Formats: sequence, structure tokens, C-alpha cells
Amino acid sequence: MSNPNSKPGSGSRTVSALRTSLNFRWSSVGGKAEESLIMRLLKVATCNLNQWAMDFDCNVKNIKESIDEAKRAGAVIRLGPELEITGYGCEDHFLELDTVMHAWECLKDILSGPLTDGILCSIGMPVIKDSERYNCQVLCFNRKIIMIRPKMWLANDGNYRELRWFTAWKLKDKLVDFQLPRDISEALSQTSVPFGYGYIQFLDTTVAAEVCEELFTPIPPHAELALNGVEVFMNASGSHHQLRKLDVRLRAFIDATHTRGGVYMYSNHQGCDGGRLYYDGCACVVMNGELVAQGSQFSLKDVEVVVASVDLDAVASLRGSISSFQEQASYKTTVPSVASPYSLCQPFNLKISLSSPLEINYHCAEEEIAYGPGCWLWDYLRRSGASGFLLPLSGGADSSSVAAIVGCMCQLVVKDIAKGDEQVKADAIRIGRYADGEFPTDSREFAKRVFYTVFMGSENSSEATRTRAKVLADEIGSWHLNVSIDGIVSALLSLFQTVTGKRPRYKLDGGSNVENLGLQNIQARIRMVLAFMFASLLPWVHGKSGFYLVLGSSNVDEGLRGYLTKYDCSSADLNPIGSISKQDLRAFLRWAATHLGFSSLADIEAAPPTAELEPIRSNYSQLDEVDMGMTYEELSVYGRLRKIFRCGPVSMFKNLCYRWGSKLTPSEVAEKVKHFFKYYSMNRHKMVVLTPSYHAESYSPDDNRYDLRQFLYNSRWPYQFRKMDNLVKELNGDSIAIKEPSGMGVVAAGSGKPNVGL
Repeated sequence: MSNPNSKPGSGSRTVSALRTSLNFRWSSVGGKAEESLIMRLLKVATCNLNQWAMDFDCNVKNIKESIDEAKRAGAVIRLGPELEITGYGCEDHFLELDTVMHAWECLKDILSGPLTDGILCSIGMPVIKDSERYNCQVLCFNRKIIMIRPKMWLANDGNYRELRWFTAWKLKDKLVDFQLPRDISEALSQTSVPFGYGYIQFLDTTVAAEVCEELFTPIPPHAELALNGVEVFMNASGSHHQLRKLDVRLRAFIDATHTRGGVYMYSNHQGCDGGRLYYDGCACVVMNGELVAQGSQFSLKDVEVVVASVDLDAVASLRGSISSFQEQASYKTTVPSVASPYSLCQPFNLKISLSSPLEINYHCAEEEIAYGPGCWLWDYLRRSGASGFLLPLSGGADSSSVAAIVGCMCQLVVKDIAKGDEQVKADAIRIGRYADGEFPTDSREFAKRVFYTVFMGSENSSEATRTRAKVLADEIGSWHLNVSIDGIVSALLSLFQTVTGKRPRYKLDGGSNVENLGLQNIQARIRMVLAFMFASLLPWVHGKSGFYLVLGSSNVDEGLRGYLTKYDCSSADLNPIGSISKQDLRAFLRWAATHLGFSSLADIEAAPPTAELEPIRSNYSQLDEVDMGMTYEELSVYGRLRKIFRCGPVSMFKNLCYRWGSKLTPSEVAEKVKHFFKYYSMNRHKMVVLTPSYHAESYSPDDNRYDLRQFLYNSRWPYQFRKMDNLVKELNGDSIAIKEPSGMGVVAAGSGKPNVGL
């Protein structure tokens, strides 16, 4: 057999000659070469990489480290994530020729030394062929490019816009020549390489790439490739975290090899690469439908390599035992291939331990809420140049959830330092401004250096929420301030009275709805201004340089309903819970009270949600669900039907008649649907200025990237509501008029809206 560590150009004989001289026998399945009586052991490595869009130095460093670690582990295949050289989230930077040119320069740097000697590396980058730009995996071995595999099916829904930047490769029946850029050609002594859909035929196995979205298409490439004898599939991905999504992904890998056999390798980005998404890693290896290696889903590491040792004869054995596979393989559509005169496998050797099947490691949703946003915040903090975070902490469920996530972040940092992660340690020392020889060893002490919390109370705030905020801040370790905003509110109202001659009153004191709303919005917006002032000046007060990032704390349901004041404390630099539902947050608080050690969260979760923007009376207390006219549970249902199931008002009404029909009449269901769509459409303009939020929920109303819709609606929905009225009449069997919610109309985009607290 040829040595996998052969030097470039040492394979002087042709593939066929080598096969003849080594007396290979050919399997009836897919034309695979097998050496008689010799087990085919293969060690593979896949990885999670924390790349940063457009930071080529950072990305190449991580790529090189992952290849080096894979080689040290004895692997002969290394798979990296999709577009790993540039970072996945470059977006319109992909349209710049500089981005493609820099990617080639970085690839040349990787291939110039001995890094790829003896190891097949799949490296993701953009490539321009003729006049089209493709999302490609470049397959390299022994300092050469073996082939370039362009992505055939592009991700173009939800958070993904690949068709905006790339072209899908459509030629499936042949490989074409790709002329390498001149400086690359000279450096590698290669003029052209095969380009297109195909696989690599090594002397002892066959390997192919399947890129991210292609796995999830109705007819995925791996099905056809398996019939052509491909045994190892390499899936380079750029997949973001979403609550409860991991099972869907892992089941796809398992299903891909359960009835077809094969080794399925999966690599992913991990971390915040510059946007709203957190790529959640979980690099893994699946063989014949069983997981044999799994990496972390959430981590502060920049590089994590996952290694597995497999016996490829087990793949051939499974395929040979499935009659239907044999029959379909016998009249398959032939996929083009590239021959490589090298062997990757080793014979039977007891010194090589085979990887055994593993139980899949899943996090519960509460853990996902803690670790995903926590790791996302850490990446943003260490890469932004900020000195820490500042959070307006009201003592309510939402802001307390954000505080707990930051507290979890601090715990993760201290744990990783204790485990010996030098990069996390260096970042923590720099951000926390530790003296020489010192570093974080206690999460509360670290929080005191990087996290400010501010309770900005008014005459409408209760002592209970003030106390809860203080106790939670002490448990986490944040630098906590207690500030009264009554003086500023009074000054603004006096100014308004001087200018207009009128002073607004709360509804409880005889004022109108307009006055009541205006008074609440004044408090909310003052808090935003104060938050940014404290964030910019408190580091100076404490003799520190830099600035603090302001954290927002509105949840996905409030954004969907518009139950927030435009430019209040929901307006911040970042919001780690902006696409997490209230129900999930309350479950997270109960979990965090025990598992993160912040016991006061149990009392915070048990308290009824309130904005505390209206006066407290013995016979009145402001409650969120009363203000909204709907429960948070109902909002979650509306949100999923609107986004995930693509329901307009009429379709939502029909669905809810089935779901709620045992409790509500059709007329009552119609009223609820009308009420939701009225306020959703009136307040949609608020989503245009929504604070950049961690994406965690599939019904997020984020207007900037995910949920693309207009922000000026006819909130009467006359045609749709009339259709609903007619359906109700038919269901009731009479002609009773259906009451339309009052006060509906088109609302100016800059006006105040139903309020929300801190």
C-alpha cells in the first residue's frame, strides 16, 4: 500500500497499475477496491471552529491548528466547516472580489508547508469560475488540490440568503477543468483541477463532499453517491443554534447511513461570527446509522477536533447484506470521480481502538438558553473591544433572565480557565484588566469587573422588585446601582407644562388613555437614555478605559405583539433573549435557580409579570397580560401559526377553531385572532429598530434578517376580517353580526404604543 504520508508527487505509477501490482479484488458494490484479507481501518477528524467573518488571520490560525491537531491524533481525513476561510456570515462581503482573492491567498498559505502532507483536508471557501461565484469545498492532499466541489443546493430561507451571493452548481454528469489563479498555480505547480459534483477514488476507499443544505433536500446527493460506492461522506456546514433543533440535525445524519451504510462526518462553525446567529458546533461522526463521536454544542473554545476510528469493511458488509441496495446499485446513475493514487486505510492492528457507538448528548431547552446566549455574549464581548456589559435590571422575569445568562457566561469563563484554555484566559485577563500574574478564579469576582446592573426605579416601582434586583445582583456578583428616575420625570413634565400649559395624568387619576400611555413611555425612554449614559461613563468613573455594551431584555412574544415602548430599554446594543418566548424564559428561571446557583430567580419567576409604569393602588396593580389583552401562552401559539405555519388571519382562525373549539365558540376565536392581528400590525414598525437579538426561536419577528414583511399595514384587515365574519356566520348557522375590535386604524410609524417596563 502507498503510505498516506507520502511526499507530494511520489505517486508516480497510475492508479490501475498500483491496483494490479497489489492484487486488489473489486467489490460488487460501487466498484470499491479491497485488499484481500485485510481490514480497512480509517481514522477521521472533524471539527468545530469559532471563525470570525472577514478576519482571515483568525480563521487561518484556527484552520491550521485543527489540521495539526487532527494529524497528531493520527487522522488521515480532516473536515472543516462551510466557508471556513472567510467565515460563513460575510453576507454582501461575498460580492467583493477582495474576499475571494484573500481566500485564495489563505489557501495558498495553508498548502505551502507540510500541513496537508498525508491528510485529506476539506476546506470551505468562495470560488469564482468564469463569471459565477460558488460556495465550494476545496479538497486538498499532499500540498495539492485534488478537486473543487461547488455546492449544488443553496440554503435560501429563514436566516439564509445564499442565492444572493452564490450560484448553485447544476452540471451533474461530468467534472470540468478549473484554471487556478496564476499565483496559486505557480505556488502549487498545478495548472488546473477538476471542478464539479463527484467523488475521490483512493486506492482503498472512496470519499465525497456533501455541503450543509444538500443533506436536507428531498433527494440528497449522499443517496446517489452511496450507490456509486462512496463510503465516507464529508458534510461541511454553517448551521445556527435554534432551541430544540439539534435532534433534527443528528437524525438526518443517522438516517443518511442507516439503510445505505457509510461514514458520515459533520463539521460546523461554533460561536458568534459577527451577527445574530450562534453556530452551535456539535461536530460528529456517524457510521452505519450509529453515532461514534460527538463534539460539544456550546463552548468557548476556538478549536475543537473530534476524532473517530472506523472499520470501512463494516460499511461494505452492511451494504452487501441489503438486497435492495445491491439491486439499485446495479443500475445506478454514474457519478464522475477523480482517481488518487494513495491509500488512506491501515490494516488490522490491535493498537488502533475502534470507536464504539455513543448515546447522543442532548441539552435540555433550559441549558440551551443558558449556554447558547452565554457563549454568544462572550464572543461579542471579547471581539468588540468593550469592557463589559450594563443591564437595566428591573427585578422582573425578562431582565433577570438576561442577568442570569451573563452570570452563566462568567461561570463558563472561569471553568474553561481552570481547564487550561489559554485563549479564554488571555481574553478574560484583558477584559477584566487583571494585574500581571492574576486571572479569574471566581465567577462572582469576574462578574464584578465586567457586569453592571442598574435598578432605575420610580414612584411606581414596588419594594419587592427593588429587593429582588438587589438580591439577584449580589448572587451573580455584578456591580449594582439603585437609581431613582422620579426627578427626571418631574423635570420633563414641568417642561411640558411650561410649553403647553397642560400636565398629563394617569388614567387612575382621571387622565385619558393618551395621557396614561404618554406618562408610561416617558419613564421607559428615560431609562434607555440613562442606560447608555451609565454604559459610556461608569468605566471612566471607576478608572477604566473603554465602554460597556447595553443589554436589552424584551422577549420574542413582546416583540411579536409590539408590547414595548419604541426606544425604551428594549433598545440596546444586544439582546440575548429577543427571540426566546416568555414560557421558555420562565422555565429557564426555575432551572437556573438551582443549576446556576441564583436561588432568588425562583421568587422572580413566581411573581406575576408587570411593567410597573402605572401607580400602584390597593385595588389596582398593572399586569402585562391584562394590558396586552392576551396571555403569553396564546402569544406563543399566534407566533408559531403566523411564522412557522405561514398562517394569515383566516388560516389562523380556522386552525384555532380546531385547537380551541372545545373551550371557545367560533365567534370568540375570531375576536382573539382579530385582536392579535390588530396589535401585531399596528406595532410592526417597532421591529424595524429591534435591537440585534440572539436568534433562538423559529417564530422570531426580527425584521432585519429573518421575518421580512412590511411595517405599514391597514390594521383593520378589512378583507380578511370580513372573510372570518362570514365563516363565523356559517358555523353559527345564523346572521349575527360579528363585533369588530374597536379603535383599529393605520398608526403613524413614530407614535407611542402599548407600554412595557424595564
